[in-house]
Amino acid sequence: MITLDLIRKPVTAELQAYDEFVERQFTAEGELLSEMLHYALTSRGKGIRPLLVMLSGAMNAAVKGAATGRRACLAAMLVEMIHVTSLIHDDVIDESDTRRGRPSVNARWQSQKAVILGDYILARNVSLGLQSGQYDLVTLICGSMAALCEGEMLQSECAGKQEMNRQKYLDIVYKKTAFLLGISASAGAMAVGATRDKVTLMRRFGEALGMAFQVQDDILDYRADAQTGKPTNNDLREGKITLPLLVILDKSSEERRKELLKLLGRCHNEDDAVHQLQQIVVEEGGLEFAAQVMQSYIQKAINMLSEYEPSEYRSALINLCTYIVERDR
Repeated sequence: MITLDLIRKPVTAELQAYDEFVERQFTAEGELLSEMLHYALTSRGKGIRPLLVMLSGAMNAAVKGAATGRRACLAAMLVEMIHVTSLIHDDVIDESDTRRGRPSVNARWQSQKAVILGDYILARNVSLGLQSGQYDLVTLICGSMAALCEGEMLQSECAGKQEMNRQKYLDIVYKKTAFLLGISASAGAMAVGATRDKVTLMRRFGEALGMAFQVQDDILDYRADAQTGKPTNNDLREGKITLPLLVILDKSSEERRKELLKLLGRCHNEDDAVHQLQQIVVEEGGLEFAAQVMQSYIQKAINMLSEYEPSEYRSALINLCTYIVERDR
């Protein structure tokens, strides 16, 4: 099985430069804020976004090693800190007690302080970007913040009304996940001076990768053997209709659809309802259909890489596509 360590190998130096850059830039005054900041930044998870920035940068660079420079590190920092902030705020909104197998920031320090920490990271991030004078990167990357908010609001609205269709689902996935991954890949190319066409191509690659990544996340939420660091069936407990369930709803009669939605409404408080709805999705092929959709996005992403000559960086990006398909966390 392909591992992230294998994928990271061609850009080991670039990622080390990035980690050192973040450590220098993100400090805080005050014991509590420093402790919270350290906690949040040492649980950043897979680091897919900075990895994507560096692989894209290295593959598009005219000179080997260009992606270790300040522009690439800045691009990786900007996208990753936006992501970190969104996770902190998501956990507050969802009242999640765990994140990647350990207590979430809001579980440790309460929601009010978690929101302040998220705001601090975001404000510090934008400030550092503007101070750098790299306005092309700042403009490209910071535009993703509005999309994240729009996606969260649309998801919340759909969950509250128990309304979802394929287009709304894809819109949520695009805004909450795919958009920022697309920005990550394009920012890496932009940071090393790639042509506009290549920057656009890498954005489309990242977006396809991001769509697949989120659909796989939605599949894993239904699998008891997944190791996501969050409770199984978390989406059902929060009343979210993701693709595996949406498939079943779409092919149900109006009467049965109402029954399934009523069952979903009980999932917040009743474990039996969660188990029953999970079994329905599994037994009626919801996961298989979602996996086919996920594979179609992965194939689109891989096909785009054919525009590049073979290299260790292109191979790593292809391996990243495979990793997303195979991952269980």
